[in-house]
Amino acid sequence: MTSATNQSSDSGGVLQRMMRRIQLATGWGRVTFSDDSKTAQLLQVKLNDSETRDGTPRIAEFGFTSLPPSGSDVLVVFLAGDRSKGVVVATAHQASRPTNLKEGESMIYDLWGKSIYLTQSGGIIVDAKGTPVTVNNATTVTINAAEAVQMNTPVLRVSGDIEAGGNVQDKVRTMAADRLLFNQHTNGSGTTTPSPQQ
Repeated sequence: MTSATNQSSDSGGVLQRMMRRIQLATGWGRVTFSDDSKTAQLLQVKLNDSETRDGTPRIAEFGFTSLPPSGSDVLVVFLAGDRSKGVVVATAHQASRPTNLKEGESMIYDLWGKSIYLTQSGGIIVDAKGTPVTVNNATTVTINAAEAVQMNTPVLRVSGDIEAGGNVQDKVRTMAADRLLFNQHTNGSGTTTPSPQQ
């Protein structure tokens, strides 16, 4: 009888330890400090009032990186329920998260409201929030537009030459029409074509 009781007690203890490990396998926390200077991004995470973890690595998708601001929510996974082996696998910052996206839409955004928005029916919208947009180290920038490229700007500055395969036009007429006017000089005896110097 004693042996059976001991086995039952041991089984119950094993189950309790397993359940405890499962409960310890994940946890919610808040970012209190971050270090993005190393090959792995490290976060200080406050899990509760009695547990704050320093140097917790964050695992993110290849090709995209961000530094979650302090106060961001994080999901931490602890390998085999070992609280000394935690990794951050998800982050969210509720205060800056854009809302009311439609099903299937996506957005890249930051803490200050700048965004690249892939909409369902409105195309791709880049919102720079009054800051510069810079393209660096491109040999050629190509825009293949089916209809037009429109720039709404007070000034268009170009540091080099401008080449056009078709007409160049302002609000009065095209440069081709200006050329015709230039080439047709009328004097008392009729129309003459000016020399290059003229």
